[in-house]
Amino acid sequence: MTGYLIAFEGLDQSGKETQARLLAGRLRGAGREVVVLAFPDYETAIGGELGRALRGERDYPPDVMQLLYITNRYEWKPEIVKALEAGKLVLCDRYAASSVAYGEAHGLDPVWLAETQKFLPAAHLTILLDIAPDTAVKRKAAGRDRYERDLALLARVRESYRRQAGQPGWLLVDGERSRDAVAAEIATSVATRLGLPSGS
Repeated sequence: MTGYLIAFEGLDQSGKETQARLLAGRLRGAGREVVVLAFPDYETAIGGELGRALRGERDYPPDVMQLLYITNRYEWKPEIVKALEAGKLVLCDRYAASSVAYGEAHGLDPVWLAETQKFLPAAHLTILLDIAPDTAVKRKAAGRDRYERDLALLARVRESYRRQAGQPGWLLVDGERSRDAVAAEIATSVATRLGLPSGS
């Protein structure tokens, strides 16, 4: 039994947290040990600085913002490696592709963004929950951070995600559908990849 890292990606309000939780429940029911992480982790020193920037208390350029996001993941690298070596499944609500998508949307080099993260454990499967920016706004009308309020930016982020989803190791899921329909598609795909019984 070997570890397996699954990353959930997509715009805010695409259902990443919900789908990670539902999949974790299914996998635990199938007898697997699961660790669920969410990035950014605002509880760390780097994460706290990110939170201040997103609230408008700091004014960092896009490259510094993405380096902070990436460093926040590196803070968790030892724990991720340990879990994978122990044969656990690690589910991440946002991971490496997030910095590529948001950084590229701000005009940064996607190759540089990927290269900067090459020493992080690679995701075995990245699940893109694809929704339109307008859908994100309808699902969360208030309390949106500076990225969430910029619809033109979100459109570019979506384009980057969809481009990345053409690579091996990605699953593009229509996130406009009901929670249960999305969860069923994800569960079937993951069960197949992990060799679990159908319906697990």
